[in-house]
Amino acid sequence: MADPSGYTRPTDIDERASLGQRIQWRVETLLWDVLYWMPVSLLSPECASNLGGWIGRKIGPRLSQHKIALSNLRRAFPEWEEAKIRATALEAWENVGRTAGELPHLTKLKPYTDEARLEVINPERLDAVSQSGSGAVLISGHFANWEVMASAICNRPVDCLVTYRALNNPHIDRRVNALRQSYGIPALAPKGLGTRRLMKALAKGQAVALLNDQKFREGIAVPFFGHDAMTAPGPTRLAARYQVPLIPMSTIRTGPCRFRVTVHEPIIAQPDDTHATVSEITRFIEARIRETPGQWFWMHRRWPKTPQKDKAD
Repeated sequence: MADPSGYTRPTDIDERASLGQRIQWRVETLLWDVLYWMPVSLLSPECASNLGGWIGRKIGPRLSQHKIALSNLRRAFPEWEEAKIRATALEAWENVGRTAGELPHLTKLKPYTDEARLEVINPERLDAVSQSGSGAVLISGHFANWEVMASAICNRPVDCLVTYRALNNPHIDRRVNALRQSYGIPALAPKGLGTRRLMKALAKGQAVALLNDQKFREGIAVPFFGHDAMTAPGPTRLAARYQVPLIPMSTIRTGPCRFRVTVHEPIIAQPDDTHATVSEITRFIEARIRETPGQWFWMHRRWPKTPQKDKAD
């Protein structure tokens, strides 16, 4: 049974899972609560961010994903010296660690208040979406702490259905989604399962928000840092079908648990040329990454693997 926010209840999943799987989920959730969530919640947002960043720098380079990050950086910036490649990879791990440290404190990141840790540039473009009554497709990438973009949208407020990647453990997934709702995200749609919900939302004049910067095997190849990358055309096709603007957004980390979200000029989807629009979105993503390369999620295998690029480190 799905609840109004769009995700499945763990109790329903438990009924279909094996006993071993149910025990594993429960143990993982206990460890999540005791070793991560509770102690990090007791820290100040800044201390939690700093601690997470320190842990990210220490642990990240020991993980297998570090080789992917280095390979991606070499492919994106062939002109860089190896020292700069490795320094940027460390910055990216620090950013991931800070994002994890900040997660329990997201309720303190609501924008549009005098004490806000989240600044929003060009919020009037979000107001225009609300006033139009016809919706929009809001797009972004895994910049800085990508969770805060939804807060900037929904706390304006904009009636928006936000997509998310469901965690493998349904109990932890539910905890995180409850947190998202508590800081202003009223409706969530899991990726892969929420396409029909996105279409229904746009048909009703509601906005939808998606990240459009990761590999999508069934997507289309467009240039990304000079190399073809399989990219999801879904946001472009939704905007074209419902004749709504694509509105790009970006996030920059300005300090521990402090951010600037920018709402950029709308992109008009070309209904007869999906490739051109997806390419334009990807150029936007690339430009934002170039501005703050240490704040993007380089650990994802964005391009096809090639032996010469993915040598051992």
